[in-house]
Amino acid sequence: MAGAEVPAVPGAATAVTMKRFLRFLEGTAKVVVVAAVVVWLADWAVFRVRVARGTAFDAVQVEEFLSTALKGNKQEYDYMGTADVTCARALFPHGGAPACWWLRRHTTQWE
Repeated sequence: MAGAEVPAVPGAATAVTMKRFLRFLEGTAKVVVVAAVVVWLADWAVFRVRVARGTAFDAVQVEEFLSTALKGNKQEYDYMGTADVTCARALFPHGGAPACWWLRRHTTQWE
């Protein structure tokens, strides 16, 4: 074959391709981490502004159940009623409270 280039070292082309792929993967991972940190910091800043204004927390009504272990690997489930749970009006949990958007989608709590 007159125009085909043969690598001087067997597997050299594969090693170059792998290094290029790993550099791309490393760059992508860095971008994802930086973006996650920026989103969390922005969410925290908005939450702090809402705390200062008194609008950072809300309450969501959830149903509570109690799971009790019995003999013979059996479980007993008791309905404990509904309760108002304080939540943070933010993307992430803040101030020891879960995010309201998550709590509204998970209105059943097990203890």
